[in-house]
Amino acid sequence: MAQKIFIPLAENNPDVMTKLARQLGLSPALSFHDAYSLTDPDLLAIAPRPASALLFTYPGTPAAEAFYTKTNEAEPDYQGSGSGEPVMFYRQIITHACGLIGLLHCTTNGTAADFIQEGSDLDSLVKDTLPLKPTERAQFLHDSDMLEKAHAAAADTGDSTVPALGENPYHAFIAFVKGKDGHLWELEGRRKGPVDLGKLGDDEDVLSDNALNLGPRPFLKREEAAGSGDFRFSCIVLAPSVEY
Repeated sequence: MAQKIFIPLAENNPDVMTKLARQLGLSPALSFHDAYSLTDPDLLAIAPRPASALLFTYPGTPAAEAFYTKTNEAEPDYQGSGSGEPVMFYRQIITHACGLIGLLHCTTNGTAADFIQEGSDLDSLVKDTLPLKPTERAQFLHDSDMLEKAHAAAADTGDSTVPALGENPYHAFIAFVKGKDGHLWELEGRRKGPVDLGKLGDDEDVLSDNALNLGPRPFLKREEAAGSGDFRFSCIVLAPSVEY
């Protein structure tokens, strides 16, 4: 069977991601919101709290890809599965499905998992994939017609021009979530497994200063140090719905 190729999601759009999450089965009590800054306290204060997850996109520059390759090669092979996993990790084998994988990482981990509606597609997906090893879990997502149709509908919405099938968007999605062990986890489908970034305090969510210093801020600093001038970063936050 040929490997699937999705039309990539053109942007990290909170409306698109919220619609997709709710279509899959996330409660309307949670929504994705724009994070207007990762450094300005006043702009950070705009986002609803507590924040369950961050969905972060960064440009695939030479500096970013070199760092990814180096760190990923150094990681041990991950074979976690079952209820003992502090976070559910989804390895990506569908080309250009990084936005969908990022959304699954955000919605099925941490406190957000408590807002999955019983009997929904997302609920079924979690129950079906929880006992699976990473390779089998990745294949399950690959073979899911439900996910393919939901992703296709999402890729057709938003404000940006939809890339052509097979066109490389040159950006990647990473989810940062607080696991049930209280640690901050970096989750990207291209990695061998989840990356433990360290312990967060009981009162610290993924928008806390500690979490931002452990998670997305180093990406900005590395690009600044490399002098690429490419700052096509964006971040949305999964948090309580304003209208709910």
